[in-house]
Amino acid sequence: MTRADGRAGTLIAGTGAVASVGSDVDEIFDALCAGRSGRAPLRAFDGERFRAGHAYEIDDRASGVDVPLRATSWLLRSVEEALADAGLSDDLGRTPVLVGTGLRELRSAELSWHEGAEFDTERLHFGTALRERFGATRTYTLSNACSASLHTLAMAEDMLAAGDADTVVVAGVDTVTASMFGLLDRVQMTVPDRVRPFDRARRGTLMGDGAAAVVLTRADSGDAGHARGLLRGTAVNCDAGHPTAPDPRGIAEAMRAAHERSGVKPDDIGLMLLHGTGTTLNDEAEAAAIGEVFGPHVSRPLMAALKSMTGHTSGGSGLLSLIVAARSLATGRIPPTLGLDTPISGAEEFRVVRAGEPLPPGAPAPRVAQINAFGFGGVNAVAVLEGTS
Repeated sequence: MTRADGRAGTLIAGTGAVASVGSDVDEIFDALCAGRSGRAPLRAFDGERFRAGHAYEIDDRASGVDVPLRATSWLLRSVEEALADAGLSDDLGRTPVLVGTGLRELRSAELSWHEGAEFDTERLHFGTALRERFGATRTYTLSNACSASLHTLAMAEDMLAAGDADTVVVAGVDTVTASMFGLLDRVQMTVPDRVRPFDRARRGTLMGDGAAAVVLTRADSGDAGHARGLLRGTAVNCDAGHPTAPDPRGIAEAMRAAHERSGVKPDDIGLMLLHGTGTTLNDEAEAAAIGEVFGPHVSRPLMAALKSMTGHTSGGSGLLSLIVAARSLATGRIPPTLGLDTPISGAEEFRVVRAGEPLPPGAPAPRVAQINAFGFGGVNAVAVLEGTS
């Protein structure tokens, strides 16, 4: 297959990640495939003022007390892993680093305001640490809600295509914050105890910590034999239909645009990593858009919703799904979706992998994957990935 614009696509040369279920990509992927959840009682702050009592946090507080700049530390770890996986040095120099996030270092600002935590305010910007650790002089941070890391992925594609760089590092990161946790706690009508994507008994979403990073190179200049995957194309839009409620039409348009840019059709997609937040409106809108775009092929792709085990990792969630999709295409292992007992209307025909259910015997491993990420304000992003093995 070739892209609609004639280009061969973009190689994913290396990957890195940290989340509540693991400290690197291998550990995360193994945990997800085993159906292990990072859900635990809330640790980051006093939960007495909130109705919800759980989150999907990275348990790396040595003293059990929250400290500032944890999101930055995860970002650096994921970039380090991605560079090592790509066989590159950790001196980035003029190599662009694009970071997608929803909240940046908001938790650090909260700790400063409420608990007097002290740190250099310049470190609220990720570029400071990236420059010190990797010598990176071209860093860009995009705060674009829950689809931020796939938006940065699209920007990186454009930079490579325009010849602005030979290699680009793309990352996404977010952490659980008291203000966002409280916002969700107030706007969700019911109190979720876990994330249950596309289930009729879903109650809402819960936040999770996480960071992810990939190294991108042009397919015509990289080593496809050692790549983690071939990024065929990414499409983004902003339908601006509502501040919070998603619009199925905007989501469907993003899917169609991603297919067109990637040179694929719905029946080419063998695996789909769903946005799957477990909220009433998001799951219904995503299901409606998939049904509209895929039509008679809606039962073809295997599907997975990682937030059932990682929580909603906000701006980094799309890139984490991309990394897991790459591993699934390479290994044939698909993470299950937890908490899905009775599918919502519109998702009855979805082939969502369930815990304890084997994959169809003799079925060929998927070769092409679609990754969904949608955010407040109608910022939609969809990527299409092809395996290289």
